[in-house]
Amino acid sequence: MFFLFPTLLLSQVSEEAQTLYDQGKYSQAKELLEIELIEKPTDAYINYWLGRASLYTGDLTTAEKSLTQAKSRRYHDATLYLGRLYALQYKFNAAEKEFSDYERVRRRDKDALALLEEERDYADRLKRMVSRTEDIQIIDSVVVSKDNFLSVYNLSASGGSIQWAHDFFNNRENENNSVVYMNERKTKVYFSRPATQQGSTLYTMEEMLENFGNEKMLPSPITTAEDQAYPFILSDGLTIYFASKGHETIGGYDLFVSRYNLYSDTYLNPNQLNMPFNSPFNDYMMVIDEQKGIGWFASDRYQPEDKVCVYTFIPNQEVRLVLTEDEEQLENRAKINNIKDSWREGLDYSNLLNKARTINSIEESKQQDFEFVINNDFTYYHLSDFSSFSAREYFIDALEFERQLEEAEKELAIKRAQYSAAPSSNRSSLTTEILLLEKTVAQLYDQYKVTKVMARNEEIKHINASK
Repeated sequence: MFFLFPTLLLSQVSEEAQTLYDQGKYSQAKELLEIELIEKPTDAYINYWLGRASLYTGDLTTAEKSLTQAKSRRYHDATLYLGRLYALQYKFNAAEKEFSDYERVRRRDKDALALLEEERDYADRLKRMVSRTEDIQIIDSVVVSKDNFLSVYNLSASGGSIQWAHDFFNNRENENNSVVYMNERKTKVYFSRPATQQGSTLYTMEEMLENFGNEKMLPSPITTAEDQAYPFILSDGLTIYFASKGHETIGGYDLFVSRYNLYSDTYLNPNQLNMPFNSPFNDYMMVIDEQKGIGWFASDRYQPEDKVCVYTFIPNQEVRLVLTEDEEQLENRAKINNIKDSWREGLDYSNLLNKARTINSIEESKQQDFEFVINNDFTYYHLSDFSSFSAREYFIDALEFERQLEEAEKELAIKRAQYSAAPSSNRSSLTTEILLLEKTVAQLYDQYKVTKVMARNEEIKHINASK
């Protein structure tokens, strides 16, 4: 969220509270202001600044109470931030009422009217996004500490893995919540690290001989000057979900999706996900487990500063919007007022909940030849699971392409390592070999993906014909 804050009035609040506030330590400033409010419970200035500090910390209940008190004491600037508060809660009629009150009082103040225009534009943008709220089924929500939220993501082995960056890089000095995604074959990782004054951006590395190397920043249009983090790649190896504070977000981190073009080495323009995935608060770490048929994302909306809520949902095959003329129902779905509002009547979610909460055991994975998701109802682990002969043949071809792809990627990694250590006189021939291998890898990757899709389609056709 973006706020413009003028300097605190020293005559009304303590110098210590002002210092903490100016340093962005809003929780500590809020604590001091609450103590000062005990002595002066109706003081307009203390209530005003306590209300604004509470907006930053996510304590909207205190924010509303304090700003309302300040307004009742005729501190008119409180109306602007009451409007902002109601917009954050998707109470747009209430927000406009506060904006109108502010406009009436400050109608001759050009700077104040400019601030008001920004607030109205922001509220209008939120309102448009609420009208396009996606109809997803959220089956679970868990509030955890921000430094432990990855524990909720019980991702299948076929989906790769996510881990803390300080664990992957063995760097305990990096204790922020940066996350590394590793693909299923453990040959590629995606991560974020500081790159600009505004924050971090996304990078990738490949498996080399004994470690990861060949670090590359993800190209534009994903990379911007603003903060990018929390990457996750679907099993197709092309679709990326990530969180960004750029790309015209509506507040904090927003969730985006893009797709990689193998031949042009670029990404499509990122698409901002709809509500309820996004909100005016921080929304991040979108993960979709195609084997289990579930997904997770994290959000600190309406949470204390050190907490985050991880939501478990059923991914839609295509975007479906909530269709209703009931504004209150739409607002509640957009801000996830109650996860049961999204449930389908008569459906039992217990099986999916068990999958979401289950960590795949090593013993179980050893008994499987492979994991191949057919649809939400069928996942195959052995060739004998196929009921269609042609589907089984396609899948055998896919396995062979995958084997050849792994060999080509290993050889490519070796050639790249040799190139790095080679004298300039030998680099010309190595360059030719590397370019040919890169072309081979791309072709094998395409063949592998296409034959997997053909196998899946043939099996689904056979299943449907047998019903």
